[in-house]
Amino acid sequence: MDVKHYMQQLGRQARLAGREVGKADSGCKNAALLRIAAAIVADSAMLTTENRRDLEAGKANGLDAASLDRLELTPTRIDTMVEGLRQVAALPDPVGEIIHLGYRPSGIQVGQMRVPLGVIGIIYESRPNVTVDAAALCLKAGNACILRGGSESIHSNRAIALCIERGLENAGLPKTAIQVVETVERSAVGELITMQAFVDVIVPRGGKSLIERISAEATIPVIKHLDGICHVYIDGTADVDKAIAIAVNAKTHRYGVCNAMETLLVADSIAPAVLPVLAEKYAEKGVELRGCLKTCSLIGSAVRASEADWHTEYLAPVLSIKIVAGIDEAIDHIQRYGSAHTDAIVTEDYTLARRFLREVDSSSVMVNASTRFADGFEYGLGAEIGISTDKLHARGPVGLHGLTSLKYIVLGDGHVRQ
Repeated sequence: MDVKHYMQQLGRQARLAGREVGKADSGCKNAALLRIAAAIVADSAMLTTENRRDLEAGKANGLDAASLDRLELTPTRIDTMVEGLRQVAALPDPVGEIIHLGYRPSGIQVGQMRVPLGVIGIIYESRPNVTVDAAALCLKAGNACILRGGSESIHSNRAIALCIERGLENAGLPKTAIQVVETVERSAVGELITMQAFVDVIVPRGGKSLIERISAEATIPVIKHLDGICHVYIDGTADVDKAIAIAVNAKTHRYGVCNAMETLLVADSIAPAVLPVLAEKYAEKGVELRGCLKTCSLIGSAVRASEADWHTEYLAPVLSIKIVAGIDEAIDHIQRYGSAHTDAIVTEDYTLARRFLREVDSSSVMVNASTRFADGFEYGLGAEIGISTDKLHARGPVGLHGLTSLKYIVLGDGHVRQ
């Protein structure tokens, strides 16, 4: 295959299809989403079979447990994909929304209209459910998209692509509005991130090395996050039961996800009450604990954490723990080692909670809640295309509004400038 020619062809098709999707009304886009959902339900057995092929190949190629977990399409995850499509269909259509419309002294009206970005290139690893989430959000926001999944999920993505194509065609939209890259050649990524004539935005989802490469080589704007080094800080005023429940869930609900807690910070005054209990619960889950000197004195099974541990996104059953004097040291630690993804405080002190919300500069900051809530589905976005830790355009879970832009509109009635 001539990869350059192939990718250019996808780009041309996406640009043309994007014009059709951009002017499609809400009813048409919603119908397509619901028909994609129906196709996935009808073909769930086929999806499972194709996903099993990817899982077997992954095991044979030595994929680790976290990667295999991200790759697997369980019945629950297939149901979640379907529910995500339905939720996106039920959301208000952002395209064409006019905001801040008001009169100027000259008599003209000036406002802003929400419009699609155009063509979005999405590059991701393992998780085939991203194919559906990305397709749904791009379509509802009036964009075409080119999806390049990892080679380890090629069979799953091809199967999902067939469902998407059928749903689009049944709704009267071009099937090229959502295209899955069929080749597993790495050079396809290099082409996609430099096709300025056809692609408007790149969204990478995956490991740090992938995102660093995309950020360094892309000639197109990128929406991204590099690490998910998420913290939970248990304050001295915390309710012990709440603290234990949150700290267990944030770490053990799923390991291979970017919103899992990687470092637990505990106020010195409450550490003796919570850490021994947490150590037992983590031991039941098989979580390895790496702690500071004070932590190791309270938890006999913990090993001393190195400087590198505070910088590490484990994506595995490993947790670093540090006992801190209070909120000042906790915030300092988060600012030094965090990745601006998601950080939480457990506290019964309203003033400290407000201070944590104000001073921790992350894309999601939480009070008395697990970091695992930091995703588009839980935020009511229906699904997400990724998490952005950038500060321009989109930040946090990127849903429909993050896949649109604003243009100024002016309404007059024969007005001329004096």
